[in-house]
Amino acid sequence: MSKLRETFLDELADLYDAEKQLLKALPKMAKAAEHDELKDAFETHLEETEEHVRRLEQVFKSFGSKAKGKKCKAMVGLVEEGEDVIDDELGDAALICAAQKVEHYEIASYGSLQSWASLLEENEAADLLQETLDEEKATDEKLTQVAENAINIEEEQEEGEEEETTSSRRSR
Repeated sequence: MSKLRETFLDELADLYDAEKQLLKALPKMAKAAEHDELKDAFETHLEETEEHVRRLEQVFKSFGSKAKGKKCKAMVGLVEEGEDVIDDELGDAALICAAQKVEHYEIASYGSLQSWASLLEENEAADLLQETLDEEKATDEKLTQVAENAINIEEEQEEGEEEETTSSRRSR
């Protein structure tokens, strides 16, 4: 089990860095969001992410380790994609896509760590990781709801209006 414990701590450091990167990225995403419901979702998730960092620090402590990050290359790439969406002003649907890529990465990471903590019989860590995993899944679901109920519909309507304008110009 010592190899699993090593792997766990290595991945924990990676995830700790990932969450720290998100603390910087989420305010930018909230600022770029046009739709109020999406802006609120990003702001709420920023608060949750602050708590996720605290929980990860508790997990390190429960393993008798000091909290430390290891550069999460995956999150670097995901954050860069999000920044490109913002810079290129691709809109809320693209912001949601970028955010859900992040959520899915986090869900996979927290799911693995939670399972490993259970295998290592680190129950406190497993519980903390499960709590965050549940919140990440809820955020993903919230983003899907915002997309389906508001943003995708609005963007579809805008495209329809643009097509009407273009076709009415052609018929003149």
